[in-house]
Amino acid sequence: MTTVDNSDQERSAVKIIGLEEHFVTSDVLAAWRELDPKWQDVALKQSDRGDVERRLIDLAAERLASMDETGLDVQVLSLTAPGVQSLESGKAAALQTASNDLLAEAIRRRPDRFQGLATLATPDPNAAARELERAVTRLHLNGAMLFGRTRDRNLDHPANWAIFEAAAALRAPLYLHPQSPTPAVREAIYGGFGEPLDGALSTFGLGWHYETGVQLLRLVLSGVFDRFPDLQIVTGHWGEVVLFYLDRIDELTKPAKLERPVSHYFHRHVSITPGGIWSERYLRWAIEVLGIERILFSTDYPYRFTPDGGARRYLVEANLSDAEKDAIAHGNWDRLVDGIRR
Repeated sequence: MTTVDNSDQERSAVKIIGLEEHFVTSDVLAAWRELDPKWQDVALKQSDRGDVERRLIDLAAERLASMDETGLDVQVLSLTAPGVQSLESGKAAALQTASNDLLAEAIRRRPDRFQGLATLATPDPNAAARELERAVTRLHLNGAMLFGRTRDRNLDHPANWAIFEAAAALRAPLYLHPQSPTPAVREAIYGGFGEPLDGALSTFGLGWHYETGVQLLRLVLSGVFDRFPDLQIVTGHWGEVVLFYLDRIDELTKPAKLERPVSHYFHRHVSITPGGIWSERYLRWAIEVLGIERILFSTDYPYRFTPDGGARRYLVEANLSDAEKDAIAHGNWDRLVDGIRR
């Protein structure tokens, strides 16, 4: 008689929560299309078309089926890039409220499958701070999604500190997501090859990740974490490049007049996710640099999608202990959420 080893089956049943899982609304798409081309994100075309647009808008059957197909139990939903950060302040504020109400309703329908990160109207930071409080305390969202710059204003600008103050007081994590470099930067650094290579290089090829890593680093160098020691940031794609250069970046500590080395702030305030990049090498490096307690999970739906259980298989087959897999799959995120002050 053959004895069946159920260990693999039991491990495949681990609860997996993905943090960078996107949606959009028709009203947000319309607002993006109406923008002055100067402020339109070049990534719009990746969301404003065909199957991707349909999957972004759907918050019901198709999304749930896709989650099942890739092996994801819970999506932490967030408005896709570039959010409402390039819009006029009045329009941004109206859309943040509508988007968050829609998100909360989707979660109420399926609390077993969905959680949410709030949309914030950073063109009006005070309104964004008030909305973050409403989203966390009344709508029961679990933090917010940010996209770096607000037009030409970097994330660390003092105008935005009202948002960080609110997030720190609530102990609500902020997820820092890529956005496209400004037109001048795209032309100067990523241009010259012609399309489609210029666009690809300035976005998913490299530009998104440099842009986001620099915005994250600016938060550290500006003293945001010294001012708000309870602030927690999450970012994707294995730390958006900057994580892999921390030994060198520590040399900025003295000219920035920081209280502690730059790397200290990453170890205390920054968590990262794979963003759908299923790399064993990046996983090992991230654990070595930050520690297992700083690694969360994400699939970057619908832009990156691995059917046939691809997301689950990556984690289940990783060279990690069961306890480490549980921490990445849900435990580390559950700990952050449990610490939120409602």
